[in-house]
Amino acid sequence: MSTLIVPLLLAAAAPLAPPPATQSATSAKPSATRLKADVETMVDFGTRHTASITTDPKRGIGAARTWAARRFTEIGASCGGCITVDRISRRFTGPRAPTGVVVEDVLGIQKGRDPNRVVIVGAHIDSRVTDVMNATSDAPGANDNASGVALVIEAARLLSQRQFDATIVYAVFSGEEQGLWGAELLADTAKARGWQVSAMLNNDIVGNTVGQGGVRVADKVRVFSEGIRASEDMVAQQGRRAEGGEDDGPSRALAKAIDGIAGGIPGGLDVMIDRRPDRFGRGGDHEPFLKLGYPAVRFSVAAENWDRQHQDLRTEKGVVYGDTIEGMDFPYLAKVTAINVATIAQIAAAPAAPEDVSIAGALSRDTTVKWTAVPGAARYRIRWRRNDSQGWTDVRDVTGTQTVLVQVPVDDTFVGVSALSADGAESLVSFGGRERRR
Repeated sequence: MSTLIVPLLLAAAAPLAPPPATQSATSAKPSATRLKADVETMVDFGTRHTASITTDPKRGIGAARTWAARRFTEIGASCGGCITVDRISRRFTGPRAPTGVVVEDVLGIQKGRDPNRVVIVGAHIDSRVTDVMNATSDAPGANDNASGVALVIEAARLLSQRQFDATIVYAVFSGEEQGLWGAELLADTAKARGWQVSAMLNNDIVGNTVGQGGVRVADKVRVFSEGIRASEDMVAQQGRRAEGGEDDGPSRALAKAIDGIAGGIPGGLDVMIDRRPDRFGRGGDHEPFLKLGYPAVRFSVAAENWDRQHQDLRTEKGVVYGDTIEGMDFPYLAKVTAINVATIAQIAAAPAAPEDVSIAGALSRDTTVKWTAVPGAARYRIRWRRNDSQGWTDVRDVTGTQTVLVQVPVDDTFVGVSALSADGAESLVSFGGRERRR
């Protein structure tokens, strides 16, 4: 263990953006044309309701899932087999499927140098109309959520161009509309397989810019994230509150990283960090991952159009209802895709986030920071800010697993530590709290 004494300097924080190596490796931009073509294909399946037909080659959830598997296979073939397909399934029963339904997830798995450390990007392929039990009527589900699935497939195409340290899992879920069942299946699978999930990005309703009442918001995307972890028991939650870490849990750190990465994309979108797990009173496929303690967030458009969500196809009093492709904006979807791709590239290229980050300095003007060494880390980045700020304002790169911030009083300062690869890819920032007793 080495110690580095660091003076307090009012340096601007290093941006959370992909290092040059990561940027060059994913320099190809998402294609609005390809995204539209994939959405059109999914819409042409008629309905993708989870309980719809599974044996018809042209209609229903079975045909849609087989198509998604074929897309991953094609992408894998173009990169010499770098992506393999895994189809996992389980039977679920609940109020929206009282007689039970088999839920299947289609996974494209791009193995990294570390097969157990995983970054997941996912979206649900199932669709619905007004009556969630209606499995036969046309339910095009263009924006909800063919947009997210098209994004996942385009991300696979772009990221398959290089190998990463972490394994990337491209997930196409079923059963979202019935109870987030596909996401629950994958979260449980991740735990059973012993995956170390560095991040889970859920994309759901990410392809429109015109919202309810005609309002247009084309320059922003919302990223929802929890602060206090859903997986923490009451003792852990009380500890986080005592340390002031409500805005710095792993999922909030992921959202902040996304915000910083998006800011480095020319002509991109502003990320609005929405400081709640999901839209008010609603949920999404990242939630089963949160329950198991994995960092997870949800991407969604800035202005939803509820006339185009969960609706029978119809026109009433001049108002068009239904989730059809005409309500989408594909250049916007390409920009949301670009943020996902850049985020995955950085996190998958970086080491894992440090664990056991602790700070100390009671009755002192200095703060001592300690953490556990991370395999593959070339150095570490200490970030700190005054307690009245939400964003990191100061930064220092160090080696070793301990440092002292001189004239940085612990009572008035929040501190975090990230791990950096040799080429500068940065992990998520782990918040520093009190040292845990062994």
